[in-house]
Amino acid sequence: MKYIDEFRDGQLARHIAASIVAEASPARGYALMEFCGGHTHAISRYGIEDLLPANVRMIHGPGCPVCVLPIGRVDNAISIAQQPGVILCTYGDLLRVPGSKRLSLLKAKAAGADVRMVYSAGDSLTIARDNPDRQVVFFAIGFETTTPPTALVIKQARALGLTNFSVFCNHVLTPAAITNILESPEVRELGTVPLDGFIGPAHVSTVIGSQPYEYFAEEYQKPVVIAGFEPLDVLQAILMLVRQLNEGRFEVENEFSRAVTRDGNRKAQAVVAEVFELRRVFEWRGLGMVPYSALCIKEAFADWDAERRFAVETVSVPDIKACECGTILRGLKKPVDCRLFGTVCTPESPMGSCMVSAEGACAAYWTYGRFRQSSQTPTKASS
Repeated sequence: MKYIDEFRDGQLARHIAASIVAEASPARGYALMEFCGGHTHAISRYGIEDLLPANVRMIHGPGCPVCVLPIGRVDNAISIAQQPGVILCTYGDLLRVPGSKRLSLLKAKAAGADVRMVYSAGDSLTIARDNPDRQVVFFAIGFETTTPPTALVIKQARALGLTNFSVFCNHVLTPAAITNILESPEVRELGTVPLDGFIGPAHVSTVIGSQPYEYFAEEYQKPVVIAGFEPLDVLQAILMLVRQLNEGRFEVENEFSRAVTRDGNRKAQAVVAEVFELRRVFEWRGLGMVPYSALCIKEAFADWDAERRFAVETVSVPDIKACECGTILRGLKKPVDCRLFGTVCTPESPMGSCMVSAEGACAAYWTYGRFRQSSQTPTKASS
C-alpha cells in the first residue's frame, strides 16, 4: 500500500539496525523510553528489540491513556452508568478495564446498565440527540490527541442546547507525565530506571508540536526524538538517539516531520483552551498524584460537566497487590516480570488495564508472542 509499505521495508530495516549496531558504543549502555503505547506495540509487533544490540534497551513508558486511568475513576464511571435513565458512552478499550472488586463497565452492562461503545465523541452526541428523555454521558479519556474532539462536542452540545448531554472528563497531559518520570526517585536518585533519552509520541505531537519537549532535553539533558509508528520510524528514531548520546547532544529532533511541526495544530490547541483548564492534581495509575497533569471542564461549560451533574467524588482505590501495571507504567518492570502475566491475567480475564488496552504493554507482549519469555528468568528493567 502506497505510503505504508515504504515504512515497512525489510531490507531498509536491516540496514538501519546494522547502523545502530555499528554506532552503539560497547563501552556504554543506551536506555531509551518509548513513551507512547503505540510505539510499544510497534516494537513488539515488528520484533524491533531483536534487531538491537544488547546494550540498547527499550523501556516502556506510561503513554497509554486507558492504562494510566486509576481504578477510582473507573468506579466513578460505573457508578454513573448504574444510575436510572443514564446512557454511558465510551471507547471499546474502557469496557473491560477492571474497577474495584473486578467490576467493569462490560459487567455493569450485563447487569442492566446502558453502556454503549462509540467510535468517536461525536457518536455520543448523536445518541443524546436521539434520546432526549435520557441523560447521555460521554466517558472521555486520552492524551492531547483525543482532547480536541471532546472539546468540540461540548461546544456543539451548548450550541444545540442539549441539556441531556455531559462529559466525564479524564483527559491527561503528556509533558506532565514525562516530568513526573524524570523527577521520580527511580530515575533521579536511585538509578533503578536508567533513562538516557525518549522516543516522543507521534499523534500527541501532531497536536502540541515538538516545542514542549525542548524543556526536557535542555533541563534534564535527555534527548527526545519524535517518531511515527511504523517500524522504520522507530528504528530511525533509535539511531538518531544513539547518535545524539554519542555526540553528547541533548536536543529535540523530529523524525516524524511528515506530520509533526514545532508549533503543532494551533486550531486544536485553541479549542482545547476555550473549553478546558488545568486540574491542580490528578491521579495516574502507577505515577500517583501528578500536579497539573490533567484537564477539567471550565465553568463556562459547567452544564455539560458530568462531574458536576452527578456530584462525582474523587476516590483513590489501590491496585490489586499482585498486579504489576503500576511498576510497568513507570518503567521498573516489563510484563513478563509480573507473576500474573499469561496465567491469572489474560486478555479474556484481565487483572489490570495494561492487558486490556490496545496500547497496553501487557497486551502487546501477549498479542505478538513475546509472552513466551515468561518461561525464562524474568529480567527487570533495572538489571
